Amino acid sequence: MPTVAILAKPQKQELSTLLPELIIWLKSRGFRVVLDPVSGNYTQDADIVPRELLPQEDPQLAIVLGGDGTLLAAARVFAAHSVPILSVNLGSLGFLTEVKLEQLYPTLEGWCENCCEIDARPMLRAILRRRGEVVGEYDALNDVVISKGAIARMADFSIELDGSLVAAYRADGVIVATPTGSTAYSLAANGPILSPHLDAMIITPVCPHILTIRPLVVDGGSKITITIEGVPDQTYLTIDGQEAVLLRLHDEVLCQRSPSEVKLVRLGKNGFFDVLREKLKWGER
Repeated sequence: MPTVAILAKPQKQELSTLLPELIIWLKSRGFRVVLDPVSGNYTQDADIVPRELLPQEDPQLAIVLGGDGTLLAAARVFAAHSVPILSVNLGSLGFLTEVKLEQLYPTLEGWCENCCEIDARPMLRAILRRRGEVVGEYDALNDVVISKGAIARMADFSIELDGSLVAAYRADGVIVATPTGSTAYSLAANGPILSPHLDAMIITPVCPHILTIRPLVVDGGSKITITIEGVPDQTYLTIDGQEAVLLRLHDEVLCQRSPSEVKLVRLGKNGFFDVLREKLKWGER
């Protein structure tokens, strides 16, 4: 029996009605349903499995009910296992979760009939090296960020691209983003918007002390090394804004394309510019 996994955003009261109805719909079409613990708070009609163990259930599809943050968490769980994700926007902004609630069942029907589009998005891998040894590896769909702690002083960073020095500067932080992540933190730090299927990465400084430092768009196959040259207090490596790792002086963070990619289920072709017009109010007066 094919399996569908469901992940949900916490504290969304509409899920108490939506989830039982969705489970009935899936079971009536011959699917076994497994829920993450958050979804399990709204219904007891399916097996509950810890989120990180959901890929072991061999799901053919993961349904994400929430916002972009819920999708980012799901992407890091399922990307390495090539599980397609149908993400339904129950949040507010929703750059990534393009499918609206009223499109849920038509999109599921399309997926069952093998007539949906699969939108593949590259992931970014951050490799943390300390004294020459790898101490952690992390994948992100949007971005990895190196930023200072609570004290209002800047940190010192050195940036290398494929072994060549780009610049050394003081700043509040550095963002390395995928094209998908170009509409996230990097955009708020005056980074460019990239079409999500470009083979590229973005290096965006956060409040640099040198006014001539600007965001860089580099080839997607590049290897970007960020070295922590000076820290005023605490400096963190943050993955998709959801996982944080405390860094030390002289730590190196190598950023490169991940071998994994996220597969997003769409009923039609990707409406990236439709989303930009809607969310950023382009063209409105």
